[in-house]
Amino acid sequence: MPLEKELAFFEAKKSELLKTHAGKFALIHEEEFVDAFDTAENAYDAGVAKFGKAAFLVKKISDEPEVYRNQAFVLGLMNARI
Repeated sequence: MPLEKELAFFEAKKSELLKTHAGKFALIHEEEFVDAFDTAENAYDAGVAKFGKAAFLVKKISDEPEVYRNQAFVLGLMNARI
């Protein structure tokens, strides 16, 4: 599974990250917390600059359940067929 190491690392460190970086976006590569950013876009840009095409994880540091939103669908760029 892609990003399995990164997701496991995030979950293991989540309570610690919540104390110091709640509400920010974590940049994680393999089993390393790189930094926390104010926006997902800034974290992604830093990940691309540092790791290029290598896999990395950007995840919001929050206790709230994550809700997936497909922006193409929300913006009307994609339609559901019923």
